[in-house]
Amino acid sequence: MTTPADQRPLTILIAADTYPPHVNGAAQFGYRLAKGMTGRGHDVHVLACRADNGPSFTEFRSEAAVHRLRSHGVPTHEYFRICLPWEIKKEISLLFERIRPDVVHIQSHYMIGEHVLYEAVKRGVRVVATNHFMPENLNPFLPFPQWFKDIIGRISWKDMGKVMGQADVVTTPTPLAAKAMHDHAFLRKVLPLSNGIDSAAYELQPGEVVDPHPRPTVMFAGRLAEEKHVDVLIDAIAKTPAELDVHLEIVGGGEVRPALEAQVARLGLDGRVRFLGLASDEDLRTAYIRADLFCMPGTAELQSLVTLEAMSASTPVVLADAMALPHLVRDGENGYLFRPNDSDDLARKITRILQLPADQRSAMGQASRRMVEPHSIQGTLQTFEDLYRGAGFEEKVV
Repeated sequence: MTTPADQRPLTILIAADTYPPHVNGAAQFGYRLAKGMTGRGHDVHVLACRADNGPSFTEFRSEAAVHRLRSHGVPTHEYFRICLPWEIKKEISLLFERIRPDVVHIQSHYMIGEHVLYEAVKRGVRVVATNHFMPENLNPFLPFPQWFKDIIGRISWKDMGKVMGQADVVTTPTPLAAKAMHDHAFLRKVLPLSNGIDSAAYELQPGEVVDPHPRPTVMFAGRLAEEKHVDVLIDAIAKTPAELDVHLEIVGGGEVRPALEAQVARLGLDGRVRFLGLASDEDLRTAYIRADLFCMPGTAELQSLVTLEAMSASTPVVLADAMALPHLVRDGENGYLFRPNDSDDLARKITRILQLPADQRSAMGQASRRMVEPHSIQGTLQTFEDLYRGAGFEEKVV
């Protein structure tokens, strides 16, 4: 799709505190947004931290010109980087001078997003702000007692309101997240807007054949982090009936992988659990298609793009009854919810689906596929383009 002839292309600056090669939903959304807007004929620039030590630089990628800022690692996270304000403020100002954006789109209220917003407001440039983050996401990486983490969380919510309250439009992926931002960050108007997905990309193509697994197989995809609770899923696999011989494929990397591998060995599941590591887009697509069931045990999901991808591949799902995940399940129709952190309940729900006749499991998968239709990436891109061109909150609320 390209921009209509009567509307000039925009110069768009996307400020992303996390961006590929980082592996998480916000980074993936930033990449897809840049790629989609470039495909619509716009001049897209991304401002993100560099993934290693060294000076700032610009790389010209297929989806956008990506301006990488000097950054620093943090000891409690495998890949997360921070940019120090006194090192980046001047560079941000110079970038504005050079590219003269028509609109900026910040992806969080931290560091890069915050200072890009301040620069845009100072210059009278339109700002769209999207929040992909909950303060609770930080908890596993803060080496403090819970009472102190709670204080940090409240400060983070307050900062979110202070920063994003200056944007022209604020969005977040789900109604649940919008309510949380209203309640805790005191943001009066937040537009729920799906991150969007190209659901057709995960369908079998005409003539395409993908061999099924020889054993019933559950799949997880995502960052191997504490809040994903993959350990609960592994425990649940061990509790499924032996005669079912349920297997598990884990796609992704992260800081808790060594602990998960040790857990698999301790439970004697070495022959039934495979760690596939980071996968290419094509390998991930194949894994979704082959899976008999997708499970997301995470309890801090604002939307869960990987769950939408699995559903696009016509896969039944079992999801934790937490955060935004309940919006993706019609109980008994396309899958089930389970009690968070309850491996016994999860094992029962996995068993219930995998014991169904093949035609009933297929019907569940087809129900998943129908449910992702409202999350079309083209609809998301069109809405963001409308917001970039000046549409307000009221005009985009359905």
